[in-house]
Amino acid sequence: MYVDVILPLPLPGFFTYSLPAEIRHRAKVGQRAVVPFGKRKHYTGIIARIHNQPAEGITVREIHSLPDNQPVITPQQLQLWEWIAFYYLSPLGDVCKAALPSFMKPEDLVTRYLPKEERYYRLNPKIDSTTLNGLLARAKKQKALFSTIRTFLDESRQEMISRQAVSKLPGYSATTLKSLIDKELIIHHTLKISRLEESRTPVREPFSLSEAQQHALEQITETLTEKETTLLHGVTSAGKTEIYIHLICHTLKQGKQTLYLLPEIALTSQLTERLRGVFGNKLGIYHSRIGDNERTEIWQKMLSETPYEIIIGARSSLFLPYRKLGLVIVDEEHETSFKQQDPAPRYHARDTAIMLAHFSGAKTLLGSATPSLESYYNARNGKYGLVTLSERFNGIQMPRIQLVNTRELRKRKKMKSILSPPLIDETAAALEKGEQVILFRNRRGFAPVLECNQCAWTPKCSHCDLSLTLHKHPWQLLCHYCNRSYPVPTTCSSCGTGKLEPQGLGTEQLEEEMKRLFPGSVVARMDADTTHGRQAYERMIRAFQERKSDILVGTQMLSKGLDFDHVRVVGIVSADALIHHPDFRSHERGFQLMTQAAGRSGRKNEQGIVLIQTADPMQSIYHHVTGHDYAGFFKEELAERKQFGYPPFTRLIRITAKHHVENLVERAATHLATLLRRELKQCVLGPVPPPVARIKRQYLQEILLKLETGYPPQRVRQFLLKAEASLHAVPSYRYVTISYDVDPL
Repeated sequence: MYVDVILPLPLPGFFTYSLPAEIRHRAKVGQRAVVPFGKRKHYTGIIARIHNQPAEGITVREIHSLPDNQPVITPQQLQLWEWIAFYYLSPLGDVCKAALPSFMKPEDLVTRYLPKEERYYRLNPKIDSTTLNGLLARAKKQKALFSTIRTFLDESRQEMISRQAVSKLPGYSATTLKSLIDKELIIHHTLKISRLEESRTPVREPFSLSEAQQHALEQITETLTEKETTLLHGVTSAGKTEIYIHLICHTLKQGKQTLYLLPEIALTSQLTERLRGVFGNKLGIYHSRIGDNERTEIWQKMLSETPYEIIIGARSSLFLPYRKLGLVIVDEEHETSFKQQDPAPRYHARDTAIMLAHFSGAKTLLGSATPSLESYYNARNGKYGLVTLSERFNGIQMPRIQLVNTRELRKRKKMKSILSPPLIDETAAALEKGEQVILFRNRRGFAPVLECNQCAWTPKCSHCDLSLTLHKHPWQLLCHYCNRSYPVPTTCSSCGTGKLEPQGLGTEQLEEEMKRLFPGSVVARMDADTTHGRQAYERMIRAFQERKSDILVGTQMLSKGLDFDHVRVVGIVSADALIHHPDFRSHERGFQLMTQAAGRSGRKNEQGIVLIQTADPMQSIYHHVTGHDYAGFFKEELAERKQFGYPPFTRLIRITAKHHVENLVERAATHLATLLRRELKQCVLGPVPPPVARIKRQYLQEILLKLETGYPPQRVRQFLLKAEASLHAVPSYRYVTISYDVDPL
């Protein structure tokens, strides 16, 4: 008997091992197996196949052991892993590594998962009152603590009390408790306890839906009977979440599970409390900021007889073992955060969620106020169902969006600040009424560039081909690609005479300016620099919700579905920077970011106002944004995509060659492109260096494949892997790294 094992290594395919006779009866597909690999290494992999066909021409080694009695991976999970590896041109081992919690794939036979333990105490039932009085006759503190513990156990009707609970009792001290244990009046036990959050009792039923929401719910239910996937296009603050809650309730009544997928960890805190109020302990949370021990326990619970019925989480929650999945909700489906960039597999969580639902016999609901062009195109063409919710909940008006022409204001010398007079005035008016303000600038740090005023020299990272960003807190230059920091130079390193001056605007500078303009207000900043740590997002969001700050300055994470009751003014400070990128998706992203940021205003009370600062207000995209005209933007953008042959009319694959020698990687990329053109002809573009052509001392070259949508993926995969093998057969190109990004963003 033999097993094919998937190892969590960046290697394709399976590895075949023989099954020792004594454990042959225990082996199952989906089970973990500890196997030897290399001369002295052991890895924990997953059994993908059991068979009786030995591998030809090689010596087959025996597996070392089977750590579990039952599979930890379901057949649907294995099917999903293989699809990800196939579609995204990724080694199956990389998929395994990404999917499993770290402690479920230990190396060298070392199990890092440690159950959480807690010490508990109980009264010794063999001690009678005479013995008790004798032992405590002269020990008043011990007698008092013993009496307090006994009272606690009687009133709570428990047999034992935890160490944490004992420590909070009056009269407690570690010395006193130890004395009671030494006298055997108290007996202690060490028990394994769960790290998962304690169960909560639901506090409310789902809210009643408005007429528009109810109509949308009925349409969704109807379209999901006909199609596997439906897109809910609902404007910001339309009440999409409450519709999701009603759909989850319906799914629970069918005895099935729901996966609620979000693009950002930041969103889970707000939404979790809302869902817990309805679903209590049926809800579990899973994302990358949860500790490895806790992730392992959640995985084990999902395999148990009492799994979570609802999981809310980010990308990684796709990989949990669902046994009865009925519904997958992908909220904010347009978000680029759903795409895994590095390391491989470079999968898109939205598209992978659709495949997970397909393999599980479940339905998928995509939701967004600004759907991705591809999803909306699929819905308009009938591949997906389409439901539109065009009015805000409770009749609240859409925000009034106003363009501010900064070029004209500067020309008339009315821009005395990085903020325009209309934005300053509206902010002041809102603060005077006790309302809150959000300012959006999609660039962290103080200034994107430090430049010499004599020769225009700018400091660059020694490891990356990138200008360094100036940060004030702490005072340093930082590379946003490799995180390497540098001291801020006092003079120009090129001409030696010039003065270095900050150019451009970052969130730090915006925060500083708001504090200067509104000294009586509390200003908070939300970006990657201020949200380190597991609880940082939650603390900042909660503080703004509780109105402990008046003005919130931040990057694109502010635009991602956050719900604040008292925000009236939203300012988009440098809108032109959102759309002026050498990328065919730049206008789509700009429209989405501006619309989503605008949607944070006026969600509960009076109509909000959004001010967009731009030097080029005649761009058509701004008129679509101000008119809340997604359909018009979609029509215009789709026509341009069709003219130039971009998705959804083609399928893109970006191939990146990487090496520490610049001319070597250039030659290798040219050789690879030549090989590809033999089959794909004019579909091969490049190679060219990307905008950032060196990262972490590695030089990059990119080749773009622009394929017709009907081109068979299997044929593409076979040809690409064959071309890569031919490249690596050339000795000088052997160590050039080739990576693939399918459907790049």
